[in-house]
Amino acid sequence: MKSIQLVAGILAVCIASGCSQDRWQVRDNSLPQRHHQLTSVAERGTASSNAQDAASKGKTIARPSDEQTPIVSLVSATNETSRETVATEPPMVPGNVDNSTDLQPVQSSMSLSDFESLALANNPSILELAATTQKASGYRHQVGLKANPTFGYQGTQLADRNTDQHVAFLEQEFVTGNKLALNRNVLNEAIRAQLQELEAQKLRVSTDIEVKFYEALAAQRRVHLIGDFQTVTTKGIEVSEARVDAGEGTKIDTLQATIQKNEVDLALQQAGIQFDAAWRGLVALTGIAQMEPTTLIGELPKQLEEKDWMFVTSTVVSSSPEYRAAQTRVAQARAALQRHGVQAIPNLTVQIAAGVDNSTNNGMMNVQIGAPVPVFNKNQGNISAAQAEFCRASMEVQRIHKSIEARLAEVSQDYDAALAAVTKYRDKILPNAAEALKLAEQVYEIGDTTFVQVLVARRTYFDSNLRFVEAQSQLAQANARINGYVLTGGLDAVPDNSGDDSLRGLTFSQE
Repeated sequence: MKSIQLVAGILAVCIASGCSQDRWQVRDNSLPQRHHQLTSVAERGTASSNAQDAASKGKTIARPSDEQTPIVSLVSATNETSRETVATEPPMVPGNVDNSTDLQPVQSSMSLSDFESLALANNPSILELAATTQKASGYRHQVGLKANPTFGYQGTQLADRNTDQHVAFLEQEFVTGNKLALNRNVLNEAIRAQLQELEAQKLRVSTDIEVKFYEALAAQRRVHLIGDFQTVTTKGIEVSEARVDAGEGTKIDTLQATIQKNEVDLALQQAGIQFDAAWRGLVALTGIAQMEPTTLIGELPKQLEEKDWMFVTSTVVSSSPEYRAAQTRVAQARAALQRHGVQAIPNLTVQIAAGVDNSTNNGMMNVQIGAPVPVFNKNQGNISAAQAEFCRASMEVQRIHKSIEARLAEVSQDYDAALAAVTKYRDKILPNAAEALKLAEQVYEIGDTTFVQVLVARRTYFDSNLRFVEAQSQLAQANARINGYVLTGGLDAVPDNSGDDSLRGLTFSQE
C-alpha cells in the first residue's frame, strides 16, 4: 500500500509539472514578412545520454529539449528520484547508408536556418535562374551594340592599262530613331523581371524547406512521445501479468495491455517512416546529394495570433516578387511596343571612298549615302504582335493577383483550423486528458475501477498529445506558406524568360 501511495505521489508531481501553463512558449508571427529574412525560432536542447549514444551510430533521433507535456506513467520505479525522458531507438533511419564521396559530414544537430543556408547555396533551380539572369544581361549588352564599320578595296577597269582606278572605302550604317537605346530598355525590363523571378524562386525554396522541416520536426516529436509511451505500455504489461499471478487481475487485462503495446510499436514505426521520408525531402530541396539523418532543433508553435485575411491578402499581393515580376513584364511589353514603333524609320548607310585614277594620274574621292524606303514593310506585323503581347502581359498580372488570393484562401483555411485545434488542445483537451488519467489511476488504486479503464484513459492522453503535435505541425506549415507569399515548388521547372538578341538583327536588317 505504501508503494502505491508513493507511485500516486510521483504521478501527481508529473501531471502538475507537465500541465503547468507557464511551460507554454509563445511565438508571435504577425503580418507576412520576407520569408528568407525570417529568423528561425530554434533552441538547442540537451539530448539524453542514451539518445546521444544511439545518434552517434546513425540509428536514432536524439531528444531535444522538452516541447510538450510528458506522457504520464502509470507505473514508475519507486526508487527513481526524478523522471528522465528516454528517446527509444526507432526503426526509422535507413539501414544502408551510402558511404560515397557525396555523403555530407554528419552534424550532431541541424536547425531550420542550416537547411535554408544549404538550399540557397545549392538548390539547382536557384542556380538555374541566376544563370538565366546572367543570360539576359548578356543579351542586353548585345542588342545595344553599334554596327561594325566596313573597310574595303575597289578596283575598276583593271584590264584597261593606264585607265584603271583603285579606291579604298569605309562604310558605316548609322542607326536612327534611337533604336539601340530602345533595345536596351526592352532587355533592361527583362533583367528586372528575371531578378524578381529569382527572388520568388528563393522564396519557393525557403518555403518548401520550412514546410518540410516542420513536417520532419513533428515526426521527430512523435517518435519521442511514442517512445515515452512505449516505456509506459511495457511496464503496464508487467503490472497486468503480476496481477494475474497474484490472482487480482484477469487475462483480459493482460491482452488489452499487450494490444496497446503493439499499437504503440506500430505507431513508432510509422513515425520513423514519416521522419525518414521528410528528411529525404529536405535533403532533396537543399540540392545536396545525400546527407545522413540527424537531430532537428526547433520548436513547433504553441500559440500564434489570428490574422486579418483581407489585410494579409493585400500585403502579400503588393509585396510578392511573383506579382512584381508580372508587373515588370508589362513594362517590358510596353518598351517592346515603343521599340517596334520606330522600326520603320530608315537607317542611313554612309560610304566614303578615296583612291587614284591612273588615266589622269589624279586622286579621286567618292561619297555615297543610302537608306531603305519603307514602302511595303512598315513593321506593321511586329507592332500588332507587340500590342497583343502588352495585352497578354496585363492579363497575366490580373491572373497572378487572383491566383495569390485563391492560394491564400486555401492556406487561411488550414491556418485557422490548425490554430483552433492548437488552442483547444493546449487550453482544454490536454489538461482534461491529464486530469482524467490522474483520476483513473487514483480510482484504480483504491479498487473502484478496472485496469482496462486506466488503459483507456492512458490511450486518450496519448492520442491527444499526438493530435496536438499534428495540429502544431499543420499550423507551422500554413504559417510558413503565408510568410513565403504562398510560393511553393522549389524544384519545379524554371521558365527561361531571358529573351534573345533578335532586336539587334531587326535593327540592322531594316526588315
